[in-house]
Amino acid sequence: MIDAYRGIAPDSVLSELSILAEALQGRTLQHVNSTRTGGGVAELLTRLVPLTTSLGIPTTWDVIMGSPSFFEVTKAMHNALQGADIEIPHTDRQLYLRTLQENAEHLHLDADVVIIHDPQPAYLIDYCPVERQRLVWRCHIDLSRPNEQVWRFLCRAVSKYAMAVFHVPQFAQRLPIPQIIIPPSIDPLSAKNRELTEEEITAVTDRFGIDRQRPILVQVSRFDRFKDPLGVIAAYRMVRQNFDCQLVLAGGDASDDPEGKQVLEEVQEAAAGDPDIFVLSLPPDSDIEINALQRAATVVLQKSTREGFGLTVTEAMWKGKPVIGGAVGGIPSQIIHGVTGFLVHSIEGAAFRLRYLLSHPRRAQRMGEQGREYVRRNFLITRHLRDYLLLMLTILHHCPKGPIRLSTSFPASQNTGSADRTCDLTSG
Repeated sequence: MIDAYRGIAPDSVLSELSILAEALQGRTLQHVNSTRTGGGVAELLTRLVPLTTSLGIPTTWDVIMGSPSFFEVTKAMHNALQGADIEIPHTDRQLYLRTLQENAEHLHLDADVVIIHDPQPAYLIDYCPVERQRLVWRCHIDLSRPNEQVWRFLCRAVSKYAMAVFHVPQFAQRLPIPQIIIPPSIDPLSAKNRELTEEEITAVTDRFGIDRQRPILVQVSRFDRFKDPLGVIAAYRMVRQNFDCQLVLAGGDASDDPEGKQVLEEVQEAAAGDPDIFVLSLPPDSDIEINALQRAATVVLQKSTREGFGLTVTEAMWKGKPVIGGAVGGIPSQIIHGVTGFLVHSIEGAAFRLRYLLSHPRRAQRMGEQGREYVRRNFLITRHLRDYLLLMLTILHHCPKGPIRLSTSFPASQNTGSADRTCDLTSG
């Protein structure tokens, strides 16, 4: 399977993968998260698990189960950890812990290295009989300004892991365990990112009634308030005063996100009456549709107000599109301001940058070209897989107390704000 990436991914990364895989023959890896469909974590694991196995490292993926009430609690935790002023009552915390204790009765964390993803399953470490030095906690959300009460609760579990892994240095916290930085990635060969013909793209836009002869602004994301879809509509309406453009808001549901339906209804209400706003609630298997919409776009937005990483930014850059993103979370690690796109802090800023890119098509094209090359060097799945293999080697040879350097390098001006004992993870 790895040979399929030759000519796409950097040769140096593919060579490193071969060396690392040979050193890990016979070892096993296990992932645990809270959903098999919807959201970036599930999408990443769908591609990473078979790739890791193809290298001779058997890899499994387990999903915890829970009631709707459990996922309402974990969604509140998610929002609080990203800065929302939310209190998690004692009864809700007990429901959360009880659910994980029930899951632990059926889970067997028996791989050589186990990666537990995000807050939902974090407390499994208290209930599964397993050597904790084999367990890694992987955070995919923006922890730069967490709600202190909720973080203190979660921190009691996270501190028991061998390591914590974050997307960018700004998310790292003061912990008694080593922390490392491994950004997420996209798979250039997946249905969502592979090359499409013009006919394939037009077939999708025609199906939704989108006019490819006029500028198309696209945001692809779950219907989540932190993605600020209402702010995107407001920016579009400012731009419409000068440009005859269209707006596409495309997203879907995640099984562990009970708020999605309500946010979708709010977006539909805000868009009502404008035939040039397309609010598309897509099923989980809509990768070709998302691919085509991003390729049809004139400009892609990801105007988040909080963001774990925002892989839709990377996806759009891989397709050669200029991207306007909120200057939050992992987005500044992807968008080099003025080079691969623009970072914005407000609705007015987004509208200003949209007008600029629509007025300067050559500049927009150049930004798209530079963005694609930046993704090729930093955010493809081959680099991500290499980092996980290096992580496995580190865990298996016992985690050192000092910093570890493993992964991708960000622009120096944007790689700031790490906490104590955070590893830089830059490639040589």
